[in-house]
Amino acid sequence: MTAAKSDRLFARPQQVVDFAFDDAVADVFPDMIRRSVPGYDALIAYLGVLAQQYAQPHSHVYDLGSSLGAATLAMHRQTRTHQLKHICIDNSEAMVKRSQSSLKRHMPDADLQIICADIETAEFYDASIVVINFTLQFLAPDTRLALLKKVYDGLLPGGVLVLSEKINFDDPLESQLQTDLHHTFKSANGYSELEISQKRSAIENVLIPDTLAVHRARLKEAGFNNAYQWFQSFNFVSLLAQKS
Repeated sequence: MTAAKSDRLFARPQQVVDFAFDDAVADVFPDMIRRSVPGYDALIAYLGVLAQQYAQPHSHVYDLGSSLGAATLAMHRQTRTHQLKHICIDNSEAMVKRSQSSLKRHMPDADLQIICADIETAEFYDASIVVINFTLQFLAPDTRLALLKKVYDGLLPGGVLVLSEKINFDDPLESQLQTDLHHTFKSANGYSELEISQKRSAIENVLIPDTLAVHRARLKEAGFNNAYQWFQSFNFVSLLAQKS
């Protein structure tokens, strides 16, 4: 197996432009996300546990903003006997190209569809699980509710949405604490101060986080009666919302 390429995209001084999921990012994405998102490996592994609990046989499982398909693979490994249809959707051609090769190799017998498209224009149906991992934060805030309503409508009764996001905090002191811990996490994973600073500049106009309260209110407006926080690592959380 080829070793993951090391993320050195921001290691040299450069004119920073808005972050994009292009070929350069796709090439180093596994290394980038594990060194940038606290608890990422654990969260992906736990998705397999959630899939065991909530996947309904012969239903659809959607991975929205699927990148290289790690969430889909983790869920498939724990639900092989459920005869699920896995549908991955991402608007990055670079990510889709790589995930097609990887997932078809690791899931050769799965009913798998990988689509290069905008998740906001997609339609969902017969879904027992929808995963939106660190993706909603990249959509314009005023479009996020519409997507969640479509997801709710496409879920089967008892189906669940797993929503993972970087979050803001209402308390300025907590916000600063969590930001500092996140930066220390990245530094401990080998990122320099230059890399951290330049990555922050590249992403600040692209990734717009919400508070946990905003997420809960939006999910309720979309139709979910309850949204439970099941995972947190510093300023990254995941919510589980179930359709009645």
